[in-house]
Amino acid sequence: MLAASNIGGSVWVLGRARAARPFASEAMTEELFRDDGYLRSCEATVREVRPEGIVLDRTVFYYESGGQPGDSGRLARADGASIGIADTKRDKATGAILHVPQAGAATLAPGDKVLAEIDWERRHRHMRMHTCLHLLCAVVPGQVTGGQIAADKGRLDFAVDAAALDKAHIEAELNRLVREDHPVTPTWITDDELNGKPDLVRTMSVKPPTGMGKVRLLDISGVDLQPCGGTHVRRTGEIGPVVVAKIENKGKQNRRVVVQFA
Repeated sequence: MLAASNIGGSVWVLGRARAARPFASEAMTEELFRDDGYLRSCEATVREVRPEGIVLDRTVFYYESGGQPGDSGRLARADGASIGIADTKRDKATGAILHVPQAGAATLAPGDKVLAEIDWERRHRHMRMHTCLHLLCAVVPGQVTGGQIAADKGRLDFAVDAAALDKAHIEAELNRLVREDHPVTPTWITDDELNGKPDLVRTMSVKPPTGMGKVRLLDISGVDLQPCGGTHVRRTGEIGPVVVAKIENKGKQNRRVVVQFA
């Protein structure tokens, strides 16, 4: 059964959204992770050095958005100096992607050439868990009210009666979908096409960002289809075995399902 929902994205992830807004094109960083989540490094030029972080002309670093954490890693200068990156965020006012350096890191200046390299092991765990939460959304009925991703676990909140949730059943279904090794493919639709398919949106009181002309979808073949700009594995088998750690009551009719890697 194909389940349609929307739990992930670039400015909109796991049930949280804000309206898309235009930013000055000259301030934008080329987001290499958007087309290939498996890129681990890239050559880049420092565009700005702000108190809040370093802006590059291009990057493989995924910035914190909704429920998916920002990447960590390093920027290596040509002289061999390494600037540790503790986090990656996006400036809400300008849209700039900010690579947040670790305390005491070496300095950079606009025009410097660097090799931008992510902490791949951490990123890959985020990719596995993010894709797993798409499967969870396909297995559990009800509207999504929120969620969060971490390197070892993730959770989704659902507006659903507790009687509709069975821990053993959810865990068995998730692992079945993992074992079936479904392909995971990004695709795009226009704003108008999305408006004509309201069943794609399962989150409560929020909508995917529109106004840019198109919206990125993540298609888990035969399982799930939803707007999402996050990073994901290419096949569900790459997620590996998972367990449902717990199901919690978070309000009158709000249930939290927490999933961990086995």
